[in-house]
Amino acid sequence: MNKQLMGLVVAFSLASPAAAALPAGAKAPDFVTTGALAGKPFQLHLKRELRKGPLVLYFFPKAFTKGCTLEARAFSEASAEFRKAGARVIGLSSDDLPTLKRFSVEDCRNAFPVATASAATIRAYDVALKEKPGLTNRTSYVIGRNGRIAFVHSDLDWSGHVAKTLAAVKALRK
Repeated sequence: MNKQLMGLVVAFSLASPAAAALPAGAKAPDFVTTGALAGKPFQLHLKRELRKGPLVLYFFPKAFTKGCTLEARAFSEASAEFRKAGARVIGLSSDDLPTLKRFSVEDCRNAFPVATASAATIRAYDVALKEKPGLTNRTSYVIGRNGRIAFVHSDLDWSGHVAKTLAAVKALRK
């Protein structure tokens, strides 16, 4: 990991009030699940997706809630910037597929896929929302093509996730 990215990781880690269990440098757990893009179902296999390049994997608590809607719209507005920086965005929650199909159209604006995080995936990424079992907290991971976590931001406030993950993706390219 280059010095600039390491500095970014340290700075953002200190700024995050909640700590994710998977630190930068850890291997991202592989998983397979179903999801939706533009209302159409698809199968998501993390290992296969990483062959295409780095990913922003962001966990959100519940579709169609205020914070999750605002975050999804912010990621959709920045999706072209993420693609230009060489990464793709995928949202994950414990919502079911019919809910995610609607959410992918209405709030993600067909710009990026969302998928169901199983209980096993939630445990593997240590993103369970302590106050509401079965839901995920709001944690964003930038995962490099090598399958290693390059950056983590865990904060229930949605507003910093897009800018911080985009900066981390851009740092990966340098």
